[in-house]
This record gives sequence, structure tokens and C-alpha cells, in this order.
Amino acid sequence: MAKKTVFSPSVRPGTVVEFMHGDQPQLAWVLEESAGRLRILTINRKEMKLPAARLLPWFGPVRDSDTNRQGIQDILNAHQERRGEIQAGIDVMELWELAQGELDTAPLSWFADLLFEESGPDEIAALGRAMLSAKTHFKFRPPNFEIWPEEKVELRLRQKAEEKEREAVTSAGQTLLKELWTAYSQGRKPRLPVFEDELKARLELLLRHKVAGNLDEVEQKIWTAISKGLPDVPHIALLLAQAWGVLPPHHNYLLDEAEYEWGDVWWESFSNEIDEIETAFSNQVGEIESDEFISIDASTTRDIDDAFLMKKDGDDYVLSIALARPDAHWTFGSPFDRVIAHRATSLYLPEGTAHMMPEKLGTGLYSLLAGEKRPVLIAEFRLDSDGKLLSTTPREAWITVKANITYEAADAAIESGSDESLVLAYQLAEQLIERRISDGACVIRKPEPVVSVDGEGAQSAVSITLKEPCPLSELVISEFMILANSGLALWAKENDVPLLHRTQDIALPQESAGIFTEPAAILRAVKLLLPPILETTPKRHAALGVPAYAPITSPLRRYTDFINMSQVCSYLNEGEPRLDRDDLDHLAVNLGMRIKDVGAVQRFRPRYWKLVYLAKQRKSFQSAVIVDDNGSMATLAMPHLQINVRAPKKMLGDKLYPGQRFQINFSRVDPLTNEIKIAEALEE
Repeated sequence: MAKKTVFSPSVRPGTVVEFMHGDQPQLAWVLEESAGRLRILTINRKEMKLPAARLLPWFGPVRDSDTNRQGIQDILNAHQERRGEIQAGIDVMELWELAQGELDTAPLSWFADLLFEESGPDEIAALGRAMLSAKTHFKFRPPNFEIWPEEKVELRLRQKAEEKEREAVTSAGQTLLKELWTAYSQGRKPRLPVFEDELKARLELLLRHKVAGNLDEVEQKIWTAISKGLPDVPHIALLLAQAWGVLPPHHNYLLDEAEYEWGDVWWESFSNEIDEIETAFSNQVGEIESDEFISIDASTTRDIDDAFLMKKDGDDYVLSIALARPDAHWTFGSPFDRVIAHRATSLYLPEGTAHMMPEKLGTGLYSLLAGEKRPVLIAEFRLDSDGKLLSTTPREAWITVKANITYEAADAAIESGSDESLVLAYQLAEQLIERRISDGACVIRKPEPVVSVDGEGAQSAVSITLKEPCPLSELVISEFMILANSGLALWAKENDVPLLHRTQDIALPQESAGIFTEPAAILRAVKLLLPPILETTPKRHAALGVPAYAPITSPLRRYTDFINMSQVCSYLNEGEPRLDRDDLDHLAVNLGMRIKDVGAVQRFRPRYWKLVYLAKQRKSFQSAVIVDDNGSMATLAMPHLQINVRAPKKMLGDKLYPGQRFQINFSRVDPLTNEIKIAEALEE
């Protein structure tokens, strides 16, 4: 039977003791004891006073109290060496396995009886030291040790590993970020410290998450620690990542913030779902109703959502608009559907296009390409000779589009009168816009700069040209799309089919109605408008001059249109819409927020490239016109770039007025921070 270990009830001069100092047991010799207070000599030859309560619950042996200082030092050194040897031979994990499940807490003597047949002061102290070091398995609550259960040990081990990793990342990160910022500030390449691959990957991921603005709680603490001492500079994480080389120059951080995947590989994990859609498509091809529809788009357009057929019936116009139906073989609520909803919209940026749908579907299988059989929703609109809408009749069908023609070709045909159908379409479009203006529509027409980017990263070259307008065919398409979205919204209201509506139910002054082309007039008109709201209640869209507006004409490009298409078609097929109003209300909230996030990319990225272009020729003069002279700062528009800038009035002169023209150049243009500062302004 194991020998029971008994601790001495008190200490006296000459006793070898241990106490905690700096989270480690410290060996000492008791010189004096008085009323619970001790004067001790530590193994480091330091004499100090200590309350007896601070002693660890193991002490001994007791030696001659008259031993001289050198003798005390020799004794302490011998015990220190002996205890270290014993501790090195103790498997504290094996001890925990023996103990856990037996008791929740126990004194050190209980553990000693498990481990030793006979134990003296050195064995007891070595065991105590070993258990104190095993913080993941035991908790020291004097005078006992708490034995942690297996699940808590696993948690503590995981936390300890994470803490160790955080410490490594923090230490390395401080060194790395300091060097990256110094290199960036000095315009040189960084002298990178050597890291293990795993640590390097962790730091790179941390920087990427900071750029995207999605640090978790742990990463935020690490970032706070490693970025201490760096200046408070906008987009500093992006600048550091670019200095390191983990992100290229001109990196589109807006995509990161919106969590939007660029390119056309994001869908590859859903290849089985796409195969099923393609199979369902081929199995369902129906009889072709018409092959007379045409589409009008830009020459580069591949995702063709709409086509139309224009006829006259007596004095009435009969306009049939065919809309693509990517919902025809869709599984709503699937993981693939949720990914498409998260993308929310296609992005058309100077550096390229990212489609909401996989290109196999959005620019291939469901795009209304000439000569291909496609499922569509045909919305037939009957209008009187003045362009007043008389009826709207939607139906499902399969068609083959006759031709995909460009705006330029359509404009030429309308102008020459060579295509009777297009001439008729233009006549109707003119009547439609006149009716909308009489109903308060505010129509903005301004130059369209086309921003092109060739190359990538540091080799990116930006060019800007003005799009050649095609006013006749552009009017046809814009008016037909407004008619389709408005007409189907009214049809849905009459048939109690809930849709996602764009509403702008505001009162506008009479002078806001009309067509505005001058920069100052455009700014005055825009200031009167509020952003439209996405909701399920059909209401007026003031700027468009229509009583209701539910976007449905771009189901390949926008998830709102995709949902509205499914609502209309499910009603036509089953007599009731797929989603009721409550479901659609819930969707509208989430989708509205998502559209705002992704829309920020479409809004700000082209401006970034415009400023890159402007920065390279900031000393060259650009044409500008005053559009607002209220307050101490005047606003100037550069119509050829569609950029507004502000300047102190004193820089421009004493007598200012909207429409006044200047030549301006710039002292500073920073595309990343959207900063632009005028250097000179010369009146034309």
C-alpha cells in the first residue's frame, strides 16, 4: 500500500519553502517567522519579507536554522536540481487521465499517493510544480487542485493553441506592418522578414479581411495590436497589402466589401444544378409561337433580356415585348438560388463585366440570341393612337428571335425609313415620352463617357471617350422598357399579384417636368428627387411619370426582375403567385440592402478609374461649367467626364453664375480617397 503523505502544519526557521513569483514557483529558505510573517532568503540570494499565506502548500525539509548563507545557497541549489529532475520524469497528462472522473478537486497529497510509493518534500514539490504548469488540465485553488473534465480540457487546449497563434501573428504582424508602411512611405520595395508559410498565410488573410471590412472579433483585436503606431490613413490595409504584393495596384476593394465574386468561376461548385437546368430546358422546348421579334442592344451585349414586335391594328398600336425567362427551370430556395440572390445584379465596370448568372445561363441558354429557341414572357400592350395604354396581356411562350441589331443599325433604319416596324416603334416611343412628361416625368439626358481599361495591375491603361449617341433607337428601348415595367405593374395590381416595386411617391414642382440637358438644369432637377424605394405596394414613380413601376425587363441581370418574372409566370401557370405579400415584404428588405451594397461597386468603381485617368493629366486643363454657386464653395461639372468638383468662390472670381464656363486643372487627384483639388481656374 502507498505511503500517505503528511504536510507539516507550520514552518519555522530552516524550512525550505516555495512561493509563486512571476507565475513560477520560487524556492526559498525561512530565516525568521513571527505571527504569520516570514523573512526569507530566495535561491536568487534575495532577502525579502513574505506573509506565510503566500507559501505553496508544500514545504520542507527542515534544516539547521543556524546554517550560514553559503550553506543555505548550497542546500537550495541541491533541492532545485533534484526537484527539476523529478519534475522532468512526471507525466502529468497520465496523472490527469488517472484522476479525471474520480474527483472534481483534491489536495496535492491525493495525487502524490497515485504517483509515488514513497514521497518526500522534493517529490511533492516537483509534483506540485508539474501540476501548476498543466494549466489546461488542472486549476490550482489553494490548497487543492481542481481536475478539469475532458470537454473543458479540449476547450482549454484549443484556446491555448489559438492564443499561441495570436501571439505569433501579433509579434510577426507588428514587424511586418511597420516595414510595409515604411517601404510604402519611402516608395521602395519592402525588406520582408522571413516567416513560416502558415504564419505568412494568416497575416495575408488578416490583411485581406481588413480590406474587405469583415474582421471577426479575434482578428480585430490582432489588427488593433499590430497596427498600433501606424498613421490613421484611409484604406491603410489596402496600401499595406499592395506594398507587400498580396494585392495588385488598382485592386477593386469595393468587390471585397460587397462580398461579390468577380469573373465566371464562382458557380463551378454548382455544376450539377446547372446540368439539371440544361436538361430540363432541353426536355421542355415547346412549339415556336413567333420568329418575328427583334432586339436592340449595344454591339457588346451578350445577356439579351428583351425583344419586341411592333404592329398596328387599325388606329391602335400593338406592342409585344418578349422577356427572357431564366426562372423557367429554377429551384427557388436552393443553395444555388441563394448565391444568385446574394449577387443581386450584374456589374458592368470599366475593367470588365461580372454577370449575376453564370455565363452558361445568362449569356447563353436563356439569352435571347437570334435563331435560338427560348422560353419567354410575352407582354402584349395595346395602346391607342395617342399612346395611351388600353390593355396589358401577359402570356408564356417559346420564340425564336429574328435578329439582334445594334443601336447604330436601328438608328440608321429609323432615320432612313427603311424598316417600317422600327419607324412605327419610334413613333410610339415619341408619344410615350410626351405622355410621361405631361404626367410630370423628369428626363435627364447627358453625355456618356465610356471608360476603358486595358491591362491589369500596374500595367492598367485608362482611356475615356464619349459614347456616340443613338437618340432614335435609344428612345425606343428606354420607352418600351418603362412601358413594360409600368404596364405589368398595373396589371399585377389589378390581378392582386404582389411584385417588387420601385416607388418614388413624392410631389414635384411643375418646373421639374421635362427634358434636361444642361448641367446646371440637371443638377437643379436632381436635387428635387429622392432615391426610389423597393417595396411591395404599387405607388407612383414621380421621376418616371408613371403610376406604378415594377422592374421585370432585366431578369438575366437583376434579381428583383428575376423575382417579379417568377411572380407573374407562377400566377399565369397556377392561378396564384409563388410568394405572398408577407414573403415578398421580407424579401424586399433583405434584397434592398443587398442591392445597396452591390450597387456601391457599380456607382464608385467607374469614378475611381475616371480619377486615375485625371490624375495622369492633372496639369492639363479640362472644360468645366458652374452648376451651383450657393455658399462659399461653387460646384463645377465636367460633362465630358460626368464628374463634379468644388472650388472656393474666390478662386473663380467675383461674378459667378450657373452656366459660366472655365478651364481647370488640379493640384491633387487621389482616386483611392476620392479626393480632387483644383489648382487653377481660368474663365473661358
